[in-house]
Amino acid sequence: MRCALLCLFLTLAFPAAGQSVQAQFDAWLMETAWPEARRAGLSRQEFERFTAGLTPDLTVPGLSRDGAVPATDSQAEFSAPARYFNERSMAALAAQGRNLASEHATTLARIERETGVPAHVLLAIWGRESNYGRAAIPHDALQILATRAFTGTRRDAFLQEFVAALQMVQDDPNIPLRSSWAGAMGQPQFLPSSYLAYARDGDGDGRADIWGSVPDTLASIAAYLAAFGYDGRRDWGFEVRVPSALPCTRNGPDQGQSIAAWEAEGIARISGRPFPAHERAGEAFLLMPAGRAGPAFLVTPNFYVLKDYNESDLYALFVGNLGDRIAFGSPAFRADWGASDAMTRGAIARAQEQLERQGYDVGGADGLIGFKTRRAIGQFQSQQGRAPTCWPSAALINEIAR
Repeated sequence: MRCALLCLFLTLAFPAAGQSVQAQFDAWLMETAWPEARRAGLSRQEFERFTAGLTPDLTVPGLSRDGAVPATDSQAEFSAPARYFNERSMAALAAQGRNLASEHATTLARIERETGVPAHVLLAIWGRESNYGRAAIPHDALQILATRAFTGTRRDAFLQEFVAALQMVQDDPNIPLRSSWAGAMGQPQFLPSSYLAYARDGDGDGRADIWGSVPDTLASIAAYLAAFGYDGRRDWGFEVRVPSALPCTRNGPDQGQSIAAWEAEGIARISGRPFPAHERAGEAFLLMPAGRAGPAFLVTPNFYVLKDYNESDLYALFVGNLGDRIAFGSPAFRADWGASDAMTRGAIARAQEQLERQGYDVGGADGLIGFKTRRAIGQFQSQQGRAPTCWPSAALINEIAR
């Protein structure tokens, strides 16, 4: 079956008569990748040496020769929310994180002093990205990035990442370019452009080794978050109760106001504790990642810095909660995520396209249920005379897509 599906993909994606996939890939290397590499400062000799014998890996998930949104998405960050927060896994990561906080206390304290990024946030990202360096990182980054640039859904972006990886090899021919199937490298799971911008030597050996060095990994994560504006004086957010009179369409990073103003509209912490006094004047944003079907949060700008690391609400919530567990022994989120219908990215993208035709702003038909799509769904439901939930069901998606 796997062979049959792969052969079908090859036939549909690479129809050029008389030309093998490898020949098309080799032509792409010289006609598309080489001019970009030359502009980045590589010589022709270097380019040919670094790409000699390179072949595309067409088993990588999510490939699409025409750039269309794939029917499914294998990344956990874009799955139904309830499946993302596995309590057993999170509890284990928190326990490991507390042990590592003690083991690396001196390094973490130094990095926190230098960057202002709290140690527990660094540990949480390290834990989520690579299980504190224990996760297998099995792929050849050059092959993965070249494949995605050649036949992925974001070819232009991955072309730049492929060229950045070539620059890394140019700078250090012995660098261990191992990545995930998505092209993210090392323990912090940096793309090459992030490595070039933010990788740091945290142990003083003159190299930024994000594959083998814990101090380098932690210093690099901190440099990234600091560059995007993480403010160690503020929290990332708070789980809250939202009164039924407050519309779920108020969700989103473009509708911020002070925590005190949200309180005046009836929002309160689900724990029953007051908001910290130093936070009440600070800007916060309503986040309802599963609409009315799941927990709600007031999040600070720090939450969106975490999203700069990985563009997923669920990822940022996972990291925030894991960090709180490591530092403060905080519990799991209190509200239940509820059940979500199984929906493919392709079906959601078709519904987004239809909503766009009707004048709704969904933030792009990418098959992902971001805050603009959630808000558009709530607005659509209101227009239809229904109680807005700001979260799709399979039936609603099919209805919209018709």
